[in-house]
Amino acid sequence: MTQAFRWATDIPILETERLHLRAHRVDDFPDSARMWSDPNVTRYIRDTPFTPEETWSRLLRYIGHWTLLGFGYWAVEEKETGSFVGEVGFADYRRNITPPLDGIPEIGWALAPQGHGRGFATEAVLAVTAWGDSHFARKRTACIIAPDNLASIRVAVKSGYQEWMRTTYHGNPTVMYVREAV
Repeated sequence: MTQAFRWATDIPILETERLHLRAHRVDDFPDSARMWSDPNVTRYIRDTPFTPEETWSRLLRYIGHWTLLGFGYWAVEEKETGSFVGEVGFADYRRNITPPLDGIPEIGWALAPQGHGRGFATEAVLAVTAWGDSHFARKRTACIIAPDNLASIRVAVKSGYQEWMRTTYHGNPTVMYVREAV
């Protein structure tokens, strides 16, 4: 799949009742680094929080996805306050996982602690899946979630994802979920 070069300004803005999803900016780095350094945010993703260096690479990867593939992650702001509350979007991580997710856009989300328990994740994921339904030629998307991450499993199920398979990723139990476009 080849996409034309896209500037960050070409990244669509998505609006929900309470959220504004937009392209990442350099000034998102402190908020993103704070979120990814929080052990409560990363506990189901890996054993240690992300360093600022790793978060910087993550931000660059988000923009790279948009530039090369025409999809990627959005920064999520609360409309009422303008506060950064997280990141959500699609990626192609080329994971070494069985079965492979080759060619299937993988949705992911992470919310800063101040966004937890407020329904923001589901609201943002529903907006992003609606965007994906109208933009992907292949109508299946997927996500992987640690089996103990009950909050993310609830978000996935509310957003139309169904358990597909149990596997391991980096030696950890992982559940794959898939969703067919509506």
